[in-house]
Amino acid sequence: MFVLFKRSLFFLIPFFIVILYLIRNPASTKWTVPKPMSRHLTPYPVFPHRRCIQLLNTTHSVVHFPTSQPSSTIKHVLNCTEEWDFLLEMLKWPSPTIENPTPTEATDPRKCTFTVLNWKDNYIVGDFVNVSVVARNGRGVPKTYGGDFFQAKLYNTELKASTFGLVVDHDNGTYSVSFALLWPSPAHVSIRLIHSSEAVQVLNRHRERDPDKVFFTGYFEDGDIKENVVCNAMKSPRLVGDGSRCCCEHRDPRSGEVWFCRRPTSLPCSALVYHSMGGYQAQLSTKESKILDRGNTNIVLPGSSSVINVFAQHTDIREHKKCAPSLDTPVPSGFFFKDRWTSLVCHTKMFSSSDVIRCLTGKQIHMMGDSTLRQWFEYLEKAVPTLKPLNLHASGKSGPLMIVDTASGTLITWRAHGLPLRTDKTPMADLHYIANEIDNLAGGEHMVIAFDAWAHFTTYPLAYYVNRLAIIRRSVVSLLQRAPRTLVIIKSANTGYKDIYGSDWLSWQLDCALRAMFQGLAVVLIDTWQMTSCHYSPDNIHPPSIVIENEVNLFLSFICPQ
Repeated sequence: MFVLFKRSLFFLIPFFIVILYLIRNPASTKWTVPKPMSRHLTPYPVFPHRRCIQLLNTTHSVVHFPTSQPSSTIKHVLNCTEEWDFLLEMLKWPSPTIENPTPTEATDPRKCTFTVLNWKDNYIVGDFVNVSVVARNGRGVPKTYGGDFFQAKLYNTELKASTFGLVVDHDNGTYSVSFALLWPSPAHVSIRLIHSSEAVQVLNRHRERDPDKVFFTGYFEDGDIKENVVCNAMKSPRLVGDGSRCCCEHRDPRSGEVWFCRRPTSLPCSALVYHSMGGYQAQLSTKESKILDRGNTNIVLPGSSSVINVFAQHTDIREHKKCAPSLDTPVPSGFFFKDRWTSLVCHTKMFSSSDVIRCLTGKQIHMMGDSTLRQWFEYLEKAVPTLKPLNLHASGKSGPLMIVDTASGTLITWRAHGLPLRTDKTPMADLHYIANEIDNLAGGEHMVIAFDAWAHFTTYPLAYYVNRLAIIRRSVVSLLQRAPRTLVIIKSANTGYKDIYGSDWLSWQLDCALRAMFQGLAVVLIDTWQMTSCHYSPDNIHPPSIVIENEVNLFLSFICPQ
């Protein structure tokens, strides 16, 4: 009875907050979306299911790091031992309570259900809708433990409207979602099971134990003598082999990053000239493959789908706060309406081609990251005719790339974030680590640095990624000390991956770590996770142009705030 009472409070509290707010504030004032509340979650960054709470300038959630990972190295680049320990604790994920679950015992999305708890005939913009989700296994039996990875959205297909819903895991096989109603038209609920809790455990286990799921090729050359060998980011058993040819260690003297290659038989380690993607070689058991089968991945749940009728109110829900660094990211962070994103973080605008040039006049924009950030660069190149490419004779996939507008004094660059990088054959000399690039920039109010790093790190133990973030953070802190008016913008992860090499769950874990590591710094976080999670376009690691346009408009709104 007490548990039922607590759950009732969870759904009633947001409702009473909205009512009290509207009573105490005249209708002429702006209505602000309150943050969803739960026993697990505190202010954003928060994500589906797990707890993200603040400590030591961080906010997050993580999984157990293997004892084989040299944690002393991680602790050295973090602020303190307590920060590292907290990261370990907060990114834990609940495990199934049964050992070696079979595919039938895994959560079956077709047997799961969801129900709108506070359904009524009519709502108004600003109300909340609360939804309950019940997870069931392949036999239709309700689950008694949590850990399933759901994504939720509210949408209207005809209006191309949608928003993100926060899923809260109650650790007993039930979940709840709180949706803010943000547009004055009908809305529908959609809940997807991305991965069962059993599938998450497979992903977690292989991430921590098998960093060689993806491998790379190193091209050693000296004149006419050429030799190709296997390379990777960690000295793992499959890379080491019998030990007879291990290993060339290519250590970056500034960042401390190390890249390992098997030792060539006839050339010295210094002869490494090119790098490329090698291949995929995950080793899944038959049971694991069935649990991760696409037939049980990314499936929309059946359930109560009554139309939610939403009517307008006379208050303005748009955010009028000026876009600036260090702003919190609420849930939801915004919504699509007629394919345009309205931010609830700060006041944004749509930028025409001429607006972009006016905004970026005299600016240097340096982008460093993966191909999802390169999409911003490519969008600006196409959208602004006066931005002309400069041929740097580099790979279009790894860069460096550059576009300029000499009349306005605008310079925009993009380059890959360095190794590891799944790319075509490219010179090693063109692959620079983000930290080194930042250290090479003087900074200043004319400069914008934008970076991301996640899509190429999903196959490695979480500790490896945290180490990379800590090194980048150290460079960002140094930059902001010497040039505090430099604008630093971080692009979050986005949805799209659904397999052992790059699942949304793996991406989400990295994204939680990224938000945690940069919490408390005077930087901007562009939340593309919520945008891509709720948009109607098919899942793709590279979102369509309409989504990229909205991402770039949000990016520009921080450079030229209204």
